[in-house]
Amino acid sequence: MRPTAIVVTEDGLVLDGVSVAAHGTALGEMVFTTGMTGYQEAVTDPSYHGQILTFAAPMVGNYGTGPEYQESDTPWTPAVIMARAGNRPGTAGEVGWRDWLVANNVVAVEDVDTRRLVRHLRDRGAMRGGVSTELTADELLARIQAHPRLDGRDLSREVHGPRRTLGTAGPRVVAIDCGMKRSIAKGLVDAGCQLEIVPSGTSADDIRALHPDALFLSNGPGDPSAVTSVIGVVRELLGELPIFGICLGHQMLAQAVGLTTEKLPFGHRGANHPVRRVHDGRVEVTVQNHGYAVMADTLPDGVEITHTSLFDGSVEGIAVPARNAFSVQYHPEASPGPHDARYLFSNFVETISR
Repeated sequence: MRPTAIVVTEDGLVLDGVSVAAHGTALGEMVFTTGMTGYQEAVTDPSYHGQILTFAAPMVGNYGTGPEYQESDTPWTPAVIMARAGNRPGTAGEVGWRDWLVANNVVAVEDVDTRRLVRHLRDRGAMRGGVSTELTADELLARIQAHPRLDGRDLSREVHGPRRTLGTAGPRVVAIDCGMKRSIAKGLVDAGCQLEIVPSGTSADDIRALHPDALFLSNGPGDPSAVTSVIGVVRELLGELPIFGICLGHQMLAQAVGLTTEKLPFGHRGANHPVRRVHDGRVEVTVQNHGYAVMADTLPDGVEITHTSLFDGSVEGIAVPARNAFSVQYHPEASPGPHDARYLFSNFVETISR
């Protein structure tokens, strides 16, 4: 008989499940993704640090796992919730999904009514939650309600990697690592950059000492307004270097130029998000993973909105042309089928030579 588990949200919803990996208790912000693929990439994406990830797709893990699909060395989601978890080898590799979760000590459950949970989070917003194979519902709820929220916390210092160099030729780009995905680094290198990746918290003077040609701001977890050290560095270097930001990097650039960010009710997470380019009306199908959005009711002088969401009208891209800076909320390195947004890496390289 397989071990049972429970899923509890901070407002008291209780759902039953079955454990398919590590036993124990995991706490975090409860969120969901609509992506049908990319499960290994999602769980190893540092942007999910502190978040329990629910997969809305009816089955997850049907094409195996492999090392080339990892966005970092370790899983970052405290727990994974699924309706059904596959465990066969496939195009991604010979190790089944459940076996991979076991090997990486991830708390993971299946046979959960994920449709009900996703609808609950859509109606009431992302909230704290927990998964446990050992506690009662009342015990787990008490733990959840004592768990800190993500708001106001700089999580970038908890997930960044060491300083490192990637690529051997092309313009030298300093990338501030706030939880940078491997595929983003690869996208920049493939576009012709030599990357000097430095951890969140690196000062502007230390960045200048590397003699960069441009600055990149990475993705990462948590509240963008709390990453004050990076925002300060961006303000100091804005106009001095070309700047490109993705996801959290987009939000930090926005903060640096005088815009604000606000938490979305349940965020944008999935591989089917349509984004409209303002200058020509073209629609790109994008991958997204964020819980906060840039607010642009009033634009500071010199700041332009370049992309908007066709789901809710939120800001998906900004530019500061006079200071050679731009950013997007979505992930151009990801490939949900179309490669609509990969041009942004080559566009960045072009801006460096201007």
